[in-house]
Parts: sequence; C-alpha cells; structure tokens
Amino acid sequence: MAETFTVLIVGGGGREHALGWRFAQDPRIQKIWFAPGNAGTAKVGSNLPISASDIEGITRWAEKEKPGLVVVGPEVPLCAGLADRLRQVGIRVFGPGAKGAQLEGSKSFCKDLLVRQKIPTARAGSFSNIKEALSFLETLSCPVVVKADGLAAGKGVVIAESHGEAKQAMTEMMEGRVFGEAGARVLLEEFLIGEELSLHAVTDGKNLVLLPSAQDHKRVGEGDTGLNTGGMGAYAPAPRATPELLLEVEKTILRPTLAGLAALGIEYRGVLYAGLMLTAEGPKVLEYNCRFGDPETEVLLPLLDSPLWDLLLAAAEGDLSKVEVRTGAGAAMTVVMAAPGYPAQPVYGQRIEFGEAVPDTAIFHAGTKEGKGGVEVSGGRVLAVTGWGKDLKIARDRAYGAVSKIDFQGKHFRRDIGHRALGKVVS
Repeated sequence: MAETFTVLIVGGGGREHALGWRFAQDPRIQKIWFAPGNAGTAKVGSNLPISASDIEGITRWAEKEKPGLVVVGPEVPLCAGLADRLRQVGIRVFGPGAKGAQLEGSKSFCKDLLVRQKIPTARAGSFSNIKEALSFLETLSCPVVVKADGLAAGKGVVIAESHGEAKQAMTEMMEGRVFGEAGARVLLEEFLIGEELSLHAVTDGKNLVLLPSAQDHKRVGEGDTGLNTGGMGAYAPAPRATPELLLEVEKTILRPTLAGLAALGIEYRGVLYAGLMLTAEGPKVLEYNCRFGDPETEVLLPLLDSPLWDLLLAAAEGDLSKVEVRTGAGAAMTVVMAAPGYPAQPVYGQRIEFGEAVPDTAIFHAGTKEGKGGVEVSGGRVLAVTGWGKDLKIARDRAYGAVSKIDFQGKHFRRDIGHRALGKVVS
C-alpha cells in the first residue's frame, strides 16, 4: 500500500487555496486542512475554525492531529513564531522561525543584512527619531521611498515625490501611528528606477531551488495607476528573467543572503521571496518576503511539474539535495477580481455567480465565505482567476475568458495584466 500524507495549510487567501489545489492533485495526500480557509478551500479540504494568527490554537490542534507537514502561508504568524512553536512540539513545518522571518517583519533588519553582505540594494537609513530621519532625508533626491519598519499589511510604503510629502509620511507613521507600532521606526530609501521582478527560492537553509520568475501588478488601475494594493494580478515567467540574469541573482543576492542568515545562527527553511528592481546597474533588492507571494503563488504552482509535497517536505526537513524539481515550459497568468471600493474602502456581502468552467484555468478564492445564498464576497481581493498554456498570450486569453464567466455586484479588475510583456489593454 502506498504511503499517504496529511497537510495543514495556515491562512485563508488565494495563496492558500492554490497550495491546497496543488496538493490535492497528489494521490498520496490523504487529508488537507486549512486554518481558517475560505469558501474555495472548503472544496479541496476541511476548514478549521482557527485564525491564522492563533499561534497556540494551531499548535494545540497540531499536537493532537499530528499532520505530516504544516505549510504557513501568511507572514504574520511566521513573524510571531508559529514555526518555532510547531518545531518545539515535533511538527514538521515549512516556513522560517521568527528570527528568519525578520527579513520581512523588520525592514531595518533586512537592510542591515543586505549592507553587511554587500548585496546590491538602494541606499537607505533606518530611524526611530524623526529629527534624525529629517536630517537624512535632506541627503536624498526625490522621489523618496518611506517605509514603515514593521508589518503593515502591504500598505506601509509611500513613494514621496517631494521632501514635503516624505516629511508628512514620516510624521503620520512615527508620530500619528497610522500603522501602529509598525511605523515607530521608518526606513528612508532612495528610489530605484527599472522594472520589478519577483523571484521565489525554496531553501533548506543551505541549498535553494529557484521557481519560475514572476511579475505582479501592485497598482489598482490600468497602466499602473492609482493606489497600491496587495496585488491585482501576476504572470510567469517574466521575459526579462533570462537564465543569465537568474544566475546573477542567485550568485550576488540569494546565496549571500543565506550566508548572512547562517552567520547570525539562523537556519532558514522556507521561501526566500526577493522583490527585485532591474536597474541599469543590475538587479537590486527592494525587499524580502518570508513566504510565498500572493498572487504570485497562483501563477507559479500551475507551472510546477514535480510534486509540491516532495519539495516543501525536503526543505522542512533540511535537505533539498534529495529532490529533483521540474517546471514546465509554458506560462501562466492570474487576474484578481476585487470588491467595489478596494483597496480604500471595500464593500462586502455580494453574492458571486460562477458560470461555466474554462479549460486550463483555476479560480482561487481569496476573500470569500459561504453564505446563506451561496458564495459571498468577504475580502477586498475576492478571486484570483488563473489561466495557463504554452505561451503568455494563451494564458492571458484563458484567464480573462474565465473572468468573463464570473459576476458579482461592483466587481472590478485590471484589463492589462501582463502589459509589460504583451502590450496594451485587453478589451
């Protein structure tokens, strides 16, 4: 009889639904749980009434049920030490401990590591004193990037076009506490010019496996206009990410990062997700995330040709050398369908109507719940609709074809996902 496995996925968004969808394709996976999950994850596993940030609740459940692996989706429980607690009670977990998660949880920690390891990045200063911050501000040309040091749900970054705007942003963060304690310390950074690239590496702390490159679309409006969001869509692979560029990033950025973490006594097992800017001087690090991206996960997993279980388990156990990872030659694109008013003031509660399925697509639920009359909107980013095929144009056509079959009141989405690679707006 073939060996079977069980997995708990922590989180309740599109990323977690995509992880569960991929695990469900593996006949060895006997059971998938989500904490807390959403209306979509309930179709591929069992949702638990446990918040992703309930560290002790998840730990108690894991001690009782003993899942074969826990995969932590969001950054908040990682930064709060969930992986550490699970390892303390003998549960295998994919995700770094709290010290490693500082790569995302503290922008100052990340910047210090980059500078110490001589990794290409923007010139910056970290301050908890506003007078010192203002003094450093005068040394930077505009635009200036102002970042809250801690976790701010993807909203703690302001690109200031003038010193006055930068001063206002710093004052709101440091004195007004618009992001709570996350803004008690700020990072002031020079603005880098170029094209952004998302690169995910799965690591056991020593070895790493690169997943396909991706580009996401942060601005809410077409043509990359409007407010920043958690991501309105993504595609993979990115044409700019040549094999030569990927080798350069691995050599000058990813491996020195692992070496720097190891020098601090940190064994990092999970995802190193580098947000890069491809500048005229070469790739530079904008930021690190300590988990799979969202919506990048929704385009990366359809391109994975080898079992996700084998990859994540090997990283969790500290030995990636025993797995072979294969990715397909095609492309994938995801289009995020958002609630009305997102990202400023999203409106919830609308019923979602799903039409006929489109081949080679998947609908990943992000902000949904099961209501009395069916599936309802419960979050700003509602669905991540993904299509894939032999090239990016086919992937785009399939993704937007699937979007056209879905309806809810006030829905909005960008019609130009992939425009950097494919050109203009989709009608």
